[in-house]
Amino acid sequence: MLISDGFMYVEFRRTLLDQVDSALEVTAIQALKNIDDEVDVLTFDPREDSPVLTSLLDEAGVSVDLLDQNGVINQRLGDSLTFPLQAQLSPGFKTIINADERWRVYILEILPRDNRPAGWLRVAHSLQSVDTTLRDLLKHHLFEIPLILGMVGLGGLFLANRALKPIGQITEMAERVRISGDLTQRIRYQGVTDELERLANMFDTMLDSLQATFEREKRFTADASHELRTPLTAIKGRLHVTLSQQRTAENYAETLQAIEQEVDRLIRLSSDLLLLSQLEQHHLALNLELIDLSDLLAAIAEQVQPLAELHHLKFSTHIASNLYIQGSPDHLIRLFLNLLDNAIKYAANDGQVTLTALSGDRSIQVMVSDTGIGIPPEHVSHLFERFYRVEKSRSRAIGGTGLGLAIAQEIVHRHHGAIAIQSGLGHGTTVTVTLPSQ
Repeated sequence: MLISDGFMYVEFRRTLLDQVDSALEVTAIQALKNIDDEVDVLTFDPREDSPVLTSLLDEAGVSVDLLDQNGVINQRLGDSLTFPLQAQLSPGFKTIINADERWRVYILEILPRDNRPAGWLRVAHSLQSVDTTLRDLLKHHLFEIPLILGMVGLGGLFLANRALKPIGQITEMAERVRISGDLTQRIRYQGVTDELERLANMFDTMLDSLQATFEREKRFTADASHELRTPLTAIKGRLHVTLSQQRTAENYAETLQAIEQEVDRLIRLSSDLLLLSQLEQHHLALNLELIDLSDLLAAIAEQVQPLAELHHLKFSTHIASNLYIQGSPDHLIRLFLNLLDNAIKYAANDGQVTLTALSGDRSIQVMVSDTGIGIPPEHVSHLFERFYRVEKSRSRAIGGTGLGLAIAQEIVHRHHGAIAIQSGLGHGTTVTVTLPSQ
């Protein structure tokens, strides 16, 4: 506003001065025409109506002087505005100050003509009216500044309060969540599409993620407690039954063997939990190295072949050669043994398990397929969750801990790859692991 008003003030002052200069120039031309050419002294033609002209010049605040070559005044019109002019004579416009009053002066050189000698024509106009107008304009602008600033301040306060309202909602909601611990609360901002809407939506999304994380952790804690309690309860029950009365040596041996099985299950569960925690928190170094995945998969297939024959399954491999990746051999062996073990466990009797490895566009795909009964579609998206089982009782019967696929997913992610499951009831299951190739 200051820059705009300053520019308007300067332009308005220039316009007023241009108008004064134009009036002085017109007056000078008219006065030059009224000079008497028939005498040898610079003077105005007495035949012109000098009193009327002088009165008009007085009203206009204009003074017209005829000066000789030395600057001596020969004649003056509008003498009520007379003032001493000591400035050096030179053609053109100039502004001078006399008696605290500004004057605009236009000097025109008079050339000799016939009997008329050379000299100077000086036309002066008081700038009092111009200065008064400029002062009034300046006062108007000075009065306008606090008024507009007040309006802008009130408008800014209104807009700021309105714009920052979502921030207040976020703060209040965050405080409620902190006090109550209820992660189901949301802002649900409804307003204009701007950065604050993005902030509010992002906050809601963050709360969704936190709620899902906490629910997953609560479910994990409950599942882990249940998984640990089951074998411990079995051990406690067998001990109680065995100690309730005298038993034979064969009965004690049978009880100890059953307890050993439950302890082995607890050890597997504890080991899997520790490994999964280390993988998720990146506390376990993978020590990646360049390995030939073709040879690794072939060696794993040799280990799995007897297990497949034990379950009366046909086990076949289709492994391309020269499949090189950067990986950890120990973790990759655990990954593919886990997937093949699952395929063999859940394949139908006299079914088939297939291990396929192909080279793709800057990636390697390893697929483990079985001809089992398949998995219902509603369960497929949950298979990588910890302790998730499609048939819990059946899974425990075959010795699973419910952590195998969660560990497999973490191993694949640590190798910058992806893992996916395709399955359908009656169509078997295919697990596809995609790893970056070298």
